[in-house]
Amino acid sequence: MSSVAAAPTVPQTRATRVPWQAKYVLLALIWGSSFLLMKVGLRTMAPLQISGLRIFAGTATLLAMLAVTGGKLPRARRTWVHLAVSGVFLTALPFSLFAAGEVRVSSALAGIGNATTPLAAVFFALALLPSDRLSPRKLAAVIIGFVGVIVIMQPWESAGRPDLLGFGMTLVAGACYGLGWTYNRRFLGDADLGGLSMPTALLLVGSALMVPVLLVWWLFNRDTYAAPWSGHVNLESGGVLLPLLCVLALGVVGTGLAYMLQFDVVRGAGATVSTTVTYLIPVVSVLLGVAVLDEHLAWPQLLGAAIVLVSAVVIGLPARRRKDA
Repeated sequence: MSSVAAAPTVPQTRATRVPWQAKYVLLALIWGSSFLLMKVGLRTMAPLQISGLRIFAGTATLLAMLAVTGGKLPRARRTWVHLAVSGVFLTALPFSLFAAGEVRVSSALAGIGNATTPLAAVFFALALLPSDRLSPRKLAAVIIGFVGVIVIMQPWESAGRPDLLGFGMTLVAGACYGLGWTYNRRFLGDADLGGLSMPTALLLVGSALMVPVLLVWWLFNRDTYAAPWSGHVNLESGGVLLPLLCVLALGVVGTGLAYMLQFDVVRGAGATVSTTVTYLIPVVSVLLGVAVLDEHLAWPQLLGAAIVLVSAVVIGLPARRRKDA
C-alpha cells in the first residue's frame, strides 16, 4: 500500500533475473490488495494493532532476508536521523491512518484516497526540492485533482456521501507518502547501500516508533483489550484466525517484500516510472473490494476517482523540452 510520490535517487545495482517490469506489476497487486487485508483484519483488531503488527512482521521478514543475503544496515548517524523522520511518514502514520479510515469507509474508497499521493507530492517537492518547479501543467493537474476529491466527498449531499472523517484519514495517509518519499529523495538520496539495506532500516525505525504508540494506546483501552496484542471479540467475524492471517500477510508480503520490490523498481527504472504504480493501486483495491467484500461505490465516487487518477497521470508525465529557435 505504501505508494511512491518522489522516490529517492539510489545507486544502480547489478541486474537481477527478475525484470523490474514484473516487480512493478507485482507491487501494484500487493499494495492494491492491502486495503482488503486491512478491512478483514479490522474484524477483530484495532487500527493501531494492525499497523503495528504489519510493521513488526515486515521488519522481521526483511531482517531475516538481510541476514541471509549478507547485507548491512546503514551506520551513519545522519542517515538514521533522517530515517526516523521518514519512518513517521512512510510507515507508522500512514499505516495507522489507513486502518483507522477503513473503520469508517470501504476498502475500495480507502484505495482511492491513496491515489492523491502524487498531488500532495507536488507541494512537498516545492518546499524540499529547490530544483523542482511548479509548471502550469502540474498546477492545473493539482487543481483538477482537488476537484476530483470534492466530487468524491459530495459536500452538497446530506445523505449518501462517504464518511468525511474516514475518507479524510485516507487522504492524509496518502499525503504522508508524498512527504515521506520526497523527504527521502532530498536527504537520503546518496545514503542507499543497495539491496535490502534501506527498506530494512526504514521498517526498523517504524517498529521502534510503534512500540511506545501501542503501549500508550493500550493503557487507555485496557478495559477492552487484555494485552496490546489481544484482539476484541466479534461473533460475526467468523473467528480470529482469518483476520490474523490477513494482517500477517499484510506485514510479510504487503510491507516487507513490497518495500524491497519498490526500491528495486526505483533502481531499475528510476523514480519517475516508479511513481506510476500509484495509478494502479486504486484500480486493484476497487476490484477486490467489489468482488470479495461486496462493496459498492456511488457514481460520484467513481467519477471523482477517475478525475483524481487522470490528474495524477498528468503530474507524472515528463516535462516537455523546449526546442531551440
